[in-house]
Amino acid sequence: MNSIKYSYEQLKKLCCDAFAGFGFSQEEAEQITDVLLLADLYGIRSHGTQRLVRYHKGIENDTIKIDAKPEIVFETPVSAVIDGHSGMGQLISVYAMKLAIKKAKEVGMAFVTVRNSNHYGIAGYYSKMACDEGLIGISTTNSESIAVHTNSKQAILGSNPIAFAMPAEPYPFWFDAATTVVPRGRLEVYNKENKPIAQSWAVDEEGKTCTDAERVLECINDKNSAGGILVLGGKTEQDGSHKGYGYSMISEILCAITSGGSTSNHHVRKKGQGAGTCHSFIVIDPKIFGDTETIKDHLSVFLQELRDAERADGEIPIYTHGEKEFINAEKVLKEGIDVNINTVAEMVRLCDYLGMNSVEYLGEVDISGTKQGNYDKVYK
Repeated sequence: MNSIKYSYEQLKKLCCDAFAGFGFSQEEAEQITDVLLLADLYGIRSHGTQRLVRYHKGIENDTIKIDAKPEIVFETPVSAVIDGHSGMGQLISVYAMKLAIKKAKEVGMAFVTVRNSNHYGIAGYYSKMACDEGLIGISTTNSESIAVHTNSKQAILGSNPIAFAMPAEPYPFWFDAATTVVPRGRLEVYNKENKPIAQSWAVDEEGKTCTDAERVLECINDKNSAGGILVLGGKTEQDGSHKGYGYSMISEILCAITSGGSTSNHHVRKKGQGAGTCHSFIVIDPKIFGDTETIKDHLSVFLQELRDAERADGEIPIYTHGEKEFINAEKVLKEGIDVNINTVAEMVRLCDYLGMNSVEYLGEVDISGTKQGNYDKVYK
């Protein structure tokens, strides 16, 4: 048995109660959970409930400060800089995107940056917030250094995802992607499943191709070692690595440089110190370009033209960005979410740690023989 299927409501209750157990208010717990479960609904397993332990470790290490509140430290009618004071990334980011949406509705567009935050989940959650309001939403974040850039073997940049969303029918255009070949969470998933990673994904401390997820993760965790995940395009300029390198730099500039925060190579995960993660949120009201429905219809027609293009393989449909995620959400809401057995084991141990009855949330589960790795260090 590699996974167990749970309903959305089961996982929602477990996560909400766990975050409340950590010390967050019920409203805060529900907001954090909403971000995590959107990732699971969209099939982005690397950033969903499998990240529960990561947040718990941050709280235990006082990297994530439960009582911290975001503070606006600089502001104009179209912009703001927010200091997150090492709070929970999801809570800070929802606050920041709401501010950007408010400003954009008032003046047409807005750009809000954040410093001194923590991991905020999927970037696409925040671009979707704006899109759901009929606006164009853009979000990006830096992260701890895990990315090896062109001609280097040292990880200095982060996974640095960029997300963009814009209203359309029948599905909005919703793009969310790391500027690395894969995010760190994908390696965590492969490590749990004991699967080798692709040869084009990562390098070891010698700068050589490595297919061992656990070894690459060890390289990332050991800040005195080289090795990490490759930027989009892989190792060489011939394959286009300079493009992924550039995209990652754009994220650093929009997040860390504009906010006066930490670039990825200066993020820390030491006890009592915030991670230093930086984010940016850009919102544009389409009405500054004319009639919003006309613009929306224009995009909808173009997206359909892309879907209707001649297929390379008649059996494989053409999708536009975000379409598969929305379809997947509809499916798993009916059928349930597959959770890797090693993640289930983490949830059981987390319940035990917090004094929650795991059987009430997860049923009777045999976790003997599950992979413990570094995660069990939290649950002593």
